[in-house]
Amino acid sequence: MKNEKASRTVALNAARGYTVVAMNDEGEKTAKPIRVLIAKPGLDGHDVGAKVVCRALMAAGMEVIYTGLRQSPAAIARAARDEAVDVVGLSVLSGAHVPLCKKVAAELKAAGADEVLWIVGGNIPSGDQPALAALGVDGIFPTGAKLQAIVDFIREKVAS
Repeated sequence: MKNEKASRTVALNAARGYTVVAMNDEGEKTAKPIRVLIAKPGLDGHDVGAKVVCRALMAAGMEVIYTGLRQSPAAIARAARDEAVDVVGLSVLSGAHVPLCKKVAAELKAAGADEVLWIVGGNIPSGDQPALAALGVDGIFPTGAKLQAIVDFIREKVAS
């Protein structure tokens, strides 16, 4: 009965933005907030959209770390590793999403953080989406994507 109650609680928490991470000493499942790193790689100086996404994820119960503007791929990978995030989200409006994502993919691998869920948003033409998927990007959210779609995608993928 104790484990059934814990399972129901964890399922409820997953719907609120939490993910199961461990069993406690009593054999009950425990949960923690989904941790998301949002970063602006390269020289792009426009971050309003990234900040709106951060607020939506926080409102959904997720813990969000925003790295700020003009981050190098190495800095993003280090932050992902050091913060032990579940998700790395990049916002790219400059049009340099493919070369930046190539560099971020290499840096995530070098930092041992390449197993996290990886999403990218911004000005991303549909023709570039296969190249991003081939680099390991799990979710692509072009400008205008619904905030709830981003939240739902993260919840579904982190819980699976």
